[in-house]
Amino acid sequence: MTSPTPISEPTSESTTSPDSPAAALSPASSASSASPASSAVSPVLAEVVRSGFVEGRHRGSLVVLAADGSVEWALGDVTAPVFPRSTNKPMQAAAVLRAGLDLSGERLALAAASHSGEPFHLDLVRTMLAEHGLTADHLQTPADLPLDPEEAEAYLASGQVRDRLTMNCSGKHTAMLAAAALNGWPLATYLDEAHPLQQLVAEGVRTASGEDVAHVGTDGCGAPLLSLSLTGLARAFRHFVMADPGTPERRVADAMRAHPEYVAGTRRPDTWLMQALPGTLSKMGAEAVQALALPDGRALAFKIDDGATRTLGPVLARTLRLMGLDVPVLTRLEDAPLLGGGTRVGGIRAAF
Repeated sequence: MTSPTPISEPTSESTTSPDSPAAALSPASSASSASPASSAVSPVLAEVVRSGFVEGRHRGSLVVLAADGSVEWALGDVTAPVFPRSTNKPMQAAAVLRAGLDLSGERLALAAASHSGEPFHLDLVRTMLAEHGLTADHLQTPADLPLDPEEAEAYLASGQVRDRLTMNCSGKHTAMLAAAALNGWPLATYLDEAHPLQQLVAEGVRTASGEDVAHVGTDGCGAPLLSLSLTGLARAFRHFVMADPGTPERRVADAMRAHPEYVAGTRRPDTWLMQALPGTLSKMGAEAVQALALPDGRALAFKIDDGATRTLGPVLARTLRLMGLDVPVLTRLEDAPLLGGGTRVGGIRAAF
């Protein structure tokens, strides 16, 4: 693997600077941290270019695994724990299968989703609740608008208000509640870290990632949030893609790849990628976390330090190009325009 080459209009930072992306390229950082955020200065992964002027930079860390699961290359510290946010969802969905809940197809994909709140998402959440003797009142998701901006505008224009069911994690929560009900576990405490279902989630996270959980927090939806290193997160996604057919992990991966529109939405990059690259498992998370595994066992994970999700497409597209992929969907992903007076005047671009 050769060092990534600068893109056009290179950063004003010297490419030989100790903290530049090119200098940071390494098999893996040996640093670790006792907190989710490393104290080291991360390399620049993306730049904000307005009218030909670099007005901002986004730093982060990124790891790419070879087909055999070894670290092929990395930028920044990929051993420090981070909160994976919604990239944990495949592991949470696998836990409900281990608990005995029989989900498949669109229902299992929705259990691993950060759905956009499109009508077909909300209809299936309602159906799943009814199928398991539950109602929206059982959900402990915070009331929210649809995640997709266009859906949120239409939702508000129809006179509706924030709702628990509309929150993007409602499919996951419905599956968790259904698994708890099936086993006679308490419904009121299904989000407690000590709940039997959440213990199954924690066990699955450790197994898939090959790591112990360093920190437990609370995700935006209220569920326990288990930290991993970026390397562990990439390993977890590889584990799901390479798992034996019929295992909970493989069933989740297969459902997500077969029904990507239920994992995200019709206007979302994860959906585009899984549709355009058959066999690929892709999931983003809040605070600019992204994980992906290819069907040949290669995988990647990255996090942008400041949580700017506008960087995800350009950084992901650049990484996949460096991994040897050249497909039209990458052009769609890397297109992240900046507007001035309603006209395009620049954009976000990868800087490694």
